[in-house]
Amino acid sequence: MGKIEAMATFTNVYITILRWMLPVLVAILLVRCIRPLLFFRREPEIWAWLCLPGDRKIPVTHWESVIGRHPKSDIVLNVSTISRTHAVLTRYDDGSWTISDADSASGIQVNGIKKKIAAITQEDTFTLGGVTMHIKPISRRQEKRLAQLRTKVSTFFGSFFNVILLTAIQFFCALGFLLTAEAGEFTSILMGFGGIIIAEWILLFFYITIRRTAFEVETLAFFLCTMGMSAIAAVCPGEAIKQVFAMGLGIGLFLTVGWSLRDLNRAKIIRYIAAVAGIGMLVATFMFGTEIKGARNWIFIGSFSFQPSELSKVCFVLVGASALERIVTKRNLFLFIAYSAMLVGCLALMNDFGTALIFFGAFLVIAFMRSGSVGTVALAIAALVFAGVLALKVAPHALDRFDNWRHIWEDPDGNGWQQTSGLVAMASGGLLGLGPGQGWLGNTRVFSRDADIVIATLGEEWGLIMVIFMILAVITLAVFSIRCASVGRSSFFTIGSCAAASILLLQAILNALGTVDVLPFTGVTFPFLSNGGSSMICTWGLLAFIKAADTRQNASFAVRISKQGGDEDE
Repeated sequence: MGKIEAMATFTNVYITILRWMLPVLVAILLVRCIRPLLFFRREPEIWAWLCLPGDRKIPVTHWESVIGRHPKSDIVLNVSTISRTHAVLTRYDDGSWTISDADSASGIQVNGIKKKIAAITQEDTFTLGGVTMHIKPISRRQEKRLAQLRTKVSTFFGSFFNVILLTAIQFFCALGFLLTAEAGEFTSILMGFGGIIIAEWILLFFYITIRRTAFEVETLAFFLCTMGMSAIAAVCPGEAIKQVFAMGLGIGLFLTVGWSLRDLNRAKIIRYIAAVAGIGMLVATFMFGTEIKGARNWIFIGSFSFQPSELSKVCFVLVGASALERIVTKRNLFLFIAYSAMLVGCLALMNDFGTALIFFGAFLVIAFMRSGSVGTVALAIAALVFAGVLALKVAPHALDRFDNWRHIWEDPDGNGWQQTSGLVAMASGGLLGLGPGQGWLGNTRVFSRDADIVIATLGEEWGLIMVIFMILAVITLAVFSIRCASVGRSSFFTIGSCAAASILLLQAILNALGTVDVLPFTGVTFPFLSNGGSSMICTWGLLAFIKAADTRQNASFAVRISKQGGDEDE
């Protein structure tokens, strides 16, 4: 009896210390990751000079540059004979350049011959709207110097320290659950947290072998995965191994997508496969899927189940980012709009309106970044409002959730049971939480307490401060994508990153604010936190687009490192 009492005393003391210590450790980790992501230097990279008559020179700061009269063009030529979006100047991995017509009124001429697209060198001249010009690329020596001037990221030692700190956080969390869990749950908890630790160290050493020093984006993802594992340990420890396996598949997709983005031509070929796969998975779900909680978005194969709509998000971003071989042609923009409408239509037929809203949000980002037209976005939003009203009329599942919004306390034992239970749990957790395994929500039968209302489970056991840290991690990824956009080398990287970040951020907003009844409850997952293999795989796949847009020195594995040193594609 004395040993039992001593063990109980030790457990109580440890949990008390952990409740105060963990927010401090996480705060240090987030500061070390957020500072280099949000406060790096953003000078544009000059890859060539566009030489115009009268010895006028304009710097070319992107690998894909729109030339036109429109004020938002990358290279603005205020000449009446030049179209608002006249041509696109493109640099390729080997340093070669092309000029392509963007459905302009007068077209382009290269060395006096009218062309739709043509390879050019500094010896060639090309004419747009009667204005003749040529390009003067920077030399290899200047490219190397450009790499040396680029913002440096964390050193290997800095990344090592971050991962060591994260490992300590994971160890303390795992120990807390081991002290409070049943004996039969020990193996699952150890394998859950241990699997994340092993995965992050393997990925870090892989980065070292390919001479990449930036690991902040991945550290934030592994931190969120750790807190997600904490929710699983509190609710259903037996699913920890499954979630680690899904995370491994997600990391594999993360590296695969990153590899495909190393070559823009390869990525544009893969987009056709992605387009077919994206729509194919949704059609298969509509035909053979199983309805759960009003939405027909699950496919069961024996005991194995997955949500194809989650994986379709990665396909959607890849198609949207690479939809235009020449980035402002109206034909390809309209094709992408039609493709988006097909995806959202399939989701609406399956009553998966939460995912449909996320796809639409990403579509707005891509459409605006492609067209630069506020009118286009306003028209799309108006169409969404019309479609939303129609959906509420014909879909009782969506109407019930909308009617329940802001009225959950009127029926706390019925339609409001899930959210009211979550709010009570978060209130009981306070700022610092009750400690691992000490919450009551994890032991109830509240639906999706480790997925749709995962922040309520984590808020009860780890406190409001930790919930804010988790949301801050996702916001950081989104802001980082926006900061990278202004100096992005290619519209493909920029649009892919911003679209992926918008999906992650919109999911986090809908999940968190839906749980606390600020927004209608849509049942979407929180990135990296929510229990679910499909969601985990998808979020890691989306993270690859954010990683690819990183222009800091030796940061992104989507950019090759030259043999001479630096961060240049050759």
